[in-house]
Amino acid sequence: MRANFAKAAATGDEAPLYFYSHLFLSHPETRQMFPVSMAHQRDRLFRALGDVVARVDDLDALVPMLEQLGRDHRKFGALAAHYPAVGSSLLATLEQFDDEWTPELAKDWSEAYTLVAEVMIAAAEEAADQPAWWDADVVAHERRTIDVAVLQVKPRAPYEYRPGQSLSLETDIRPRLWRYYSPANAPRPDGVIELHVKARDGGPVSTALVRRIGVGDVLRLGPPLGHLTLDGESDRDLLIVAGGVGLAPAKALIDQIAREGPPRRVDLFAGFRTEDQIYDRVDLQRLEQQHPWLTVTLAVSEDKTSLLEQGDVGDVVMRHGPWNSREVCVVGPAPVVDDTVARLLQHGLPQKRIHSEVFAPSRPGPDVDGEVTE
Repeated sequence: MRANFAKAAATGDEAPLYFYSHLFLSHPETRQMFPVSMAHQRDRLFRALGDVVARVDDLDALVPMLEQLGRDHRKFGALAAHYPAVGSSLLATLEQFDDEWTPELAKDWSEAYTLVAEVMIAAAEEAADQPAWWDADVVAHERRTIDVAVLQVKPRAPYEYRPGQSLSLETDIRPRLWRYYSPANAPRPDGVIELHVKARDGGPVSTALVRRIGVGDVLRLGPPLGHLTLDGESDRDLLIVAGGVGLAPAKALIDQIAREGPPRRVDLFAGFRTEDQIYDRVDLQRLEQQHPWLTVTLAVSEDKTSLLEQGDVGDVVMRHGPWNSREVCVVGPAPVVDDTVARLLQHGLPQKRIHSEVFAPSRPGPDVDGEVTE
């Protein structure tokens, strides 16, 4: 099955294009569940399938991921009756791009997809007493740099999440295009959620959120998901490494410690290319002054005129080590996460104490790996 899927995935855009064409022609009623333009949608199915195939031998990891997907797909209007249509088009696509397709392979895929669908449908049905999405009012919108905005949004109904998780959101400006963002605060009594958004080239949702959304607009929030959360049983000192808008979940974890404890030492390293990209500097200074247990170190990698720490943030982190006694969270662009995690492992930090999440453009949702933004 992995070899068969790899053949379809290797075609680039051809297999997703064939899949959606087959689905919409054979089951036209499903078209309304998708955005008008499929340019930003087509690769999402195969990315999600790739995650499933990669974990097919690890049910402990696969089942929770499928349950999250099942609950999350309620916001698209997905019903149990839609799953056979998707399965039929999936098998047709996998057959189309494999010259060695056999009845046995078709049987294996059919059984595997049936199991996937059953888990997702069951999870969706169990969540039926929860909203499929939450309407949230934009109560503040501040442009911090030319391409970064900080939004404050207030759900109209109680919205429960854990610091470090992500939420998907949709706006009427970009209907049926859901993108994932990570709150920058722990849940507050007033229910307000802070979001950090960077407008990206070719990113229709992020661009709209930064440049067109304003106070009074309404967003729709999908159910929270993701795994970058603190162990409530541990009071181990914490090292947090963030790159760019990966700063958002880092701040949420700090806010959680401030609100809930237990007391611990926290070192936050935040990396940017240049000093003028440090969009949240004033609030980071406030947090450091307010919490004596917190130390914030800012680093720049491409700004030789700056008096801040110089170099890639992973390199800066290692210069301030050792960190072998710490719990570690690393979040940001893939190069930041990969480099920092590799350095920490090389210096003897156990893998089980390193938690990471990648923020990257256009993804299907926080994999269990975790990418989070557009």
